[in-house]
Amino acid sequence: MHFSKDRIAALEKHTRTHFINSLSGFKSANLIGTQDLQGNTNLAIVSSVIHLGAHPPLVGMIMRPHSVPRHTFENIIETGIYTINQVNSDIYQQAHQTSARYAKDESEFDATGLKTEYLNDFKAPFVAQSRLKYAVKFVENQHLAVNGTELVIGEIMDVYVDESALQSDGFLDLQAIDTVAVTGLDSYHTANKLNRLPYAKK
Repeated sequence: MHFSKDRIAALEKHTRTHFINSLSGFKSANLIGTQDLQGNTNLAIVSSVIHLGAHPPLVGMIMRPHSVPRHTFENIIETGIYTINQVNSDIYQQAHQTSARYAKDESEFDATGLKTEYLNDFKAPFVAQSRLKYAVKFVENQHLAVNGTELVIGEIMDVYVDESALQSDGFLDLQAIDTVAVTGLDSYHTANKLNRLPYAKK
């Protein structure tokens, strides 16, 4: 099948959204934990977390346009910190529910039954049930004029991971901790590793 630009534009809005969101394939499913200065906690599922560099350890994510209240983005800008918590198969349904629209004073933790966890005096909440999570310090955001989204960049400060995932060379075996991936807006998957290949040389 061929979808031209005109044919894509002619798709019904929700159909087009599902179609375009599926094109980028399997993506990581992460819960972003934040807290405002009044102590209100927030949790939001995000599938746009990307590696930006290892030296220093930087991570980015795309946040939707700030045309309506975006509690996660607002809390990150206000406090300068947040957590990233990978989703596993035990919590994917609760994680998905965090995408519902809750009021600022309604905690997605409470609404979904996910548990807050505070580690090493870091003021943003972690997800206790996550098996790979890290504390992040906000570095900068770039407003993308092309569609109004925000690229949020942070520095990884602390990492907490189940020991079963860590291999001797630093590689993290995400399959060992049952991490799930997401395609489109609502399809969740477990992964099976094919192989680890040697460093490619000419």
